[in-house]
Formats: sequence, C-alpha cells, structure tokens
Amino acid sequence: MKTILLIACLFAVQLATGQKAPAKQTITVKTPNTCDHCKVCETCGGKLEGQLGLAKGVQSVTYNEADQTTTVVYWTKKTTPEKIRKEISLLGFDADEVKADLNGYKERDNCCKEK
Repeated sequence: MKTILLIACLFAVQLATGQKAPAKQTITVKTPNTCDHCKVCETCGGKLEGQLGLAKGVQSVTYNEADQTTTVVYWTKKTTPEKIRKEISLLGFDADEVKADLNGYKERDNCCKEK
C-alpha cells in the first residue's frame, strides 16, 4: 500500500512541476555516397546505421541508398541535429552542409571513396 501511495505522490509531483516525457524528433540528412554496394561492404556497410545508432541520444538510424539520405530518430534532451551531423561527418560521410571528417573518410573502403 505504501508503494502505491509513493508512486501516486511521485506522479502527482511530476504533473505539478510540468515535467513532460522526453521528446523525440526525426531528422533526415543528405549523406551522399558513391559506393554502389554500401549495404554489403565490410567497412562501410551498416556503418551509418550501426555506429551512428550508438551515439548519445540516437534512438534509430535508417540509411536510404536510393536517395542517399540518413533518417535519425533522436531524443531532443540528449542530442541536436548539429551533433548528429557532426557524428555522421566523423564516420567519413558528408552530412548536409557538414563535410566528411578527413580521418573518418580515410577509414572507409576504397570503393566507397569518391573516384
């Protein structure tokens, strides 16, 4: 009974202070890639979805080869679109107007680098 009362009190305090559940947003970033087999490439395949998916505040990542975009669902209290673009850049990909980080670009397979 005490546990139920405690939970009810905590819920009431949260409502009274106006705290909201963390908000999620979605951003789609242009990530051009010249590789014609990105999904199967050992080095780059899934790199955006795998490594970017581990970044703080990122909930999910989907790379669309057809239109060369990366869609990211993220928690607004944990990260920002600017930080997401920077993370993509560090993986060696352009992210909208943010150019690929040179070190990240060097880590990509030769087939995934601009010819």
